[in-house]
Formats: sequence, structure tokens, C-alpha cells
Amino acid sequence: MKTNLKQIAGLALMTVFISCNSDDDNNGNNNPPQQTIAEIASGTANLSMLTDALERANLTATLDGTTQLTVFAPTDAAFTSFLQANGFANIDAVPVNVLKEVLLNHVVAGESTATQLTTGYVKTMAKGGASATNNLSMFVNTSGGVTLNGGTANSGAKVTTADVQASNGVVHIVDGVIALPTVVNHAIANPDFSVLVQALTRDDQPDFAGILSGTANSPFTVFAPNNAAFTSLLSELSLSGLADVPQATLEKTLKYHVVTGANVLASGLTEGMTVATFSGDSFTIGLTGGPKITDFNSRVSNIIATDVQASNGMIHAIDKVLLPDL
Repeated sequence: MKTNLKQIAGLALMTVFISCNSDDDNNGNNNPPQQTIAEIASGTANLSMLTDALERANLTATLDGTTQLTVFAPTDAAFTSFLQANGFANIDAVPVNVLKEVLLNHVVAGESTATQLTTGYVKTMAKGGASATNNLSMFVNTSGGVTLNGGTANSGAKVTTADVQASNGVVHIVDGVIALPTVVNHAIANPDFSVLVQALTRDDQPDFAGILSGTANSPFTVFAPNNAAFTSLLSELSLSGLADVPQATLEKTLKYHVVTGANVLASGLTEGMTVATFSGDSFTIGLTGGPKITDFNSRVSNIIATDVQASNGMIHAIDKVLLPDL
């Protein structure tokens, strides 16, 4: 039987087509990364201290499984700085319970590549001393790269190498060990609280930064006004800037936003609840139409973000500065 040239050409083209499709499949989803996050860490030269820390904290298995995770991996240089800053001679000198929580503060559930990360809060797998149930929050800032909890100047970190793919998630190498954030760390990390930070650290004010970074009278629940709230307040009071707010007025106003000795989750707020504050005054919670606060002067502020967990307390963001009995 004769076989013409057109049939031969057709068979050849079909063979090439099948071969190309087979190659594409093998180079695509059929060939996912083979190494786990733990294996990547142990095989990366500048992550040797992370590997040692994971073993000491008994967390290697957590990063060696099948659960998809995002891990922000501190370099050896980052660990060296962390140890020096906290007075530890080496990894073995860090108490295991402390080391475990610090490491878990670098782990987020699910896989998030650098392009999937957005500015805002995520939950890590760590817990601080303020809550046994609510995991710590991390502020991710994607403006100009990926910065975590305000960068190394604020005990956070910046991603230096992104998207190291693993079989069980993704690794982002970072330049700092991310400490368990305090209420103050969270306020500094979020650019939308920059005016609040300026108010808390004004020269004529008490050491609010020191107080809210510590554990005395903690846990704290802070109802934190955003920048727009302060702009609105200055307009309401016909003041040109934060510096024009009288010392005593600013001090009492700032204390009015702080609750001491309580880590109050949004789920713990109830309709008509009276909240006693650090200033000695109280305000009232409302839930109709969304959570809100009515202050001493019957002014209403909306609670626009909730449950930002710190190691020593909680932040809820509000859109109007509360005014006490002045």
C-alpha cells in the first residue's frame, strides 16, 4: 500500500505536537518544588541559624509537612543582631518557649507570594502574653517592597529575597528577626497612625511609648484614631496643628483612648457597654449599624478595624478622636 507525502507530514506534525504538550506538562504543574520549607532552610548557607533555632524549638516538623505556609526567614546576620540586642550568647541561650513564639511570629498560614501580599494586617502563628486565643497580628506594608511591622528600626524586617518556592508553601528571606510586637510597635508600623504616634511622643507628654510598650497595667486595649481622625479634630477645635493642643488636654484625651488590664476583642463588645478608661472617664459602645463609640460629649466614632493583636494588648482603629470631660 502506498503512503503519500501528505500522510507522512501529518504524522510527523502530530508526533511533534504530542511531544511538545508532554514536555509542557512535565515542566509545569507536574513538576512542583520538591523541597519543604525546612529543607530549603537547612540547605541555604545564610539560614543556618534559623535551622538551628527550629530544631531547638522543636518546630522543624511544622515546616517539613504538607500544610501550606508562608515563612519569613531571618538570615544569620539577622539572628546575630537579635541575640546581641537581647543579651543572648547564642541560640541555645534563648529560652525554648520564647524562641518558639518568636519563630512562629514569622509564619503565616497559607501560601502568599510577594505579589499576593497586600498592605494590611495578617495573623501569624504566634501568641503573646495578652491573649491565649487570639494570634499576634503582623502589619505588611507593600509600599516600596515588602516591609513587616515597620522594618528593623521597629523590631520588624524587610523582605530581601522573595518567593523561594517550596513543596509546602513559600519562603521570603528577611533582614531582621521579627520580635513579638507591642501596642507601640503596631502603632509605629502602620503609617495611618503616624499622627497618633506624634501625639504619644510629644515632648510635654508622659512616657506613653514606654508605658504602652511594657507590661505594667497590661494588657492594654487601645482605641486608636487614624490620621484622618486627628485632621478632623483639629478642624473641629479650630487649631492649626497638633502642637496647638494644650498639654493637659492632649494628655487626658490620649488616656481616654486606653483601657488598662484588659485585652478586649471585638467579640467582647456589647450594646450599651460602658468602658472605663485610663483617664478616669468612660465611654459607651454601640453595635447598631456597626461597632461605634459614643464619647463623653455625645460624639460618635466608628470602629473601623478590630482585633489588631499585640503581645501586650489590642488595638481597634477608630475614625474620630474621642473627647473626655475636659
